[in-house]
Order: sequence, then structure tokens, then C-alpha cells
Amino acid sequence: MSESRHQDLGLLFLRASGALFLLWVHGVPKVLNYNEQLQLIEDPFHLGAHVTLLLAIFAEVLCPVLIVAGVWVRLACLPILAVLLIAMVVVHPQWTVFEGQFGWLLLIIFTSVLIAGPGRFVLGQRVA
Repeated sequence: MSESRHQDLGLLFLRASGALFLLWVHGVPKVLNYNEQLQLIEDPFHLGAHVTLLLAIFAEVLCPVLIVAGVWVRLACLPILAVLLIAMVVVHPQWTVFEGQFGWLLLIIFTSVLIAGPGRFVLGQRVA
């Protein structure tokens, strides 16, 4: 297997595993427990709980699906990174690295995907 194919497989694994993890741990629970999440969600910019929750769902459900599919990957990373940075810097600035390690790791993963791009294994791409 060629070096570029290994890199493409690595990028596929990185983007799919990170996106599916974010979707499963944060996105799906927000959708399935929408009313409960309305009571729990922080609203640091005073947009209202509904708007804030819908923005979080966009970043944690739709964007990961796009990333797994390999569609608009770099663009889809931006809302995820925004939500993560807001959570880590604005909502939970008191967290130690230990307490916020999940968020920091997701920032590392999605920043890496943003920089590297999706690789060749994307929806609609013919692989020879």
C-alpha cells in the first residue's frame, strides 16, 4: 500500500472516529433529550436557550455527519471548533486540563482535520 493511501486511511480514521464520537457523546443526547437540554445548556451570549441549543445541535450533529461523509469537511470543522472553544474558554474557564481533557482532545482532532483536509476517501470520490 502506498504512503499516500496510508495517509488517506489515517485521515479517514481521524475524521470519522472524532466525528462519530462527538455525535454520539454530545449530539445525539441533545436531540433525544431536547427539552431537558434546554434547561441545562449554558447561554453565554444570551441568545436564548433554544437558539443556543440549536447552534450546538448544528455543530454536534450536522457537522459531524458532513465530516464522516467527507463533504465540506474543513467548513464543517469551524462550527465544531467554535463550540469547543466557547465551552472551554468562556463557559468553563475554571476547568483544569484534567477536567477539560475531552474538549481539548476534540479541539486537537478537529483542528488537525481542518489543517489536513479529508483525504481522498470521501463521499462521491472515485478511488482507483
